[in-house]
Amino acid sequence: MIEMNNVSKSFGAHKALDALSLTVPSGQVTCLLGANGAGKSTTLNLLLNFIEPDSGEIIIDGLNVQEEPERSKQALFYLPEQVNLYEEFNALENLSYLAKLSGDAVTEQTIRDALTETGLQQSAWLEPLSSYSKGMRQKVGIAFAIVRGAKVLLLDEPTSGLDPSATLEFIRIIETLAARGAAILMVTHDLYCAHCLSDQIGIMKQGQLKALLVNQNLSLENLEAHYHQHINDHVTATADSVSLAPQLV
Repeated sequence: MIEMNNVSKSFGAHKALDALSLTVPSGQVTCLLGANGAGKSTTLNLLLNFIEPDSGEIIIDGLNVQEEPERSKQALFYLPEQVNLYEEFNALENLSYLAKLSGDAVTEQTIRDALTETGLQQSAWLEPLSSYSKGMRQKVGIAFAIVRGAKVLLLDEPTSGLDPSATLEFIRIIETLAARGAAILMVTHDLYCAHCLSDQIGIMKQGQLKALLVNQNLSLENLEAHYHQHINDHVTATADSVSLAPQLV
């Protein structure tokens, strides 16, 4: 589970995050939408403990990030927009080496099972990652999350640059991880992916969570309407079938 309670962060006179409260339960996917500068990246950096909040509390898998930074990081897996792996290594070598760096004792069969689960074709397992597409690299990254048994996943623009087929494969993999109990937070500009994947969708602007939509009986058109209304400072929603969480502000 991810919990952020009244978290604020400023950089000089700029308030990047303004009293953000957000909960991502285990087994669910939450997507954060918003324009550049809305506070999405700041949120991820705070969860990763790359920066410290000015106020508020951040909890990862029951652990306070500020009080127990190393233990909280052990529960986390972060997939950046561009997955940085060892170009000269193949998929098996990358996962074996990363597991050793993390202190995880895993067998080659465990690694093979994880790669199979992501849908990465076995014919590519022995090819160097320098020959991989972005979607293939993501599968290796997600396989590492499976190997580690990560309880919390943070995803940063994961579908940027993916073709529709690769996007659908990505959605399938993330749904599987959520079904196993992972708490997943994704920041994205991809409304389609957010609509397909999320249990709840947050809309951010100027460091504030403007709305938290429960993605039940919510059409893509409804989502688009709410997104543009909040981004453009309109306060009246027109969608009849939208269910709004209590955190709506």
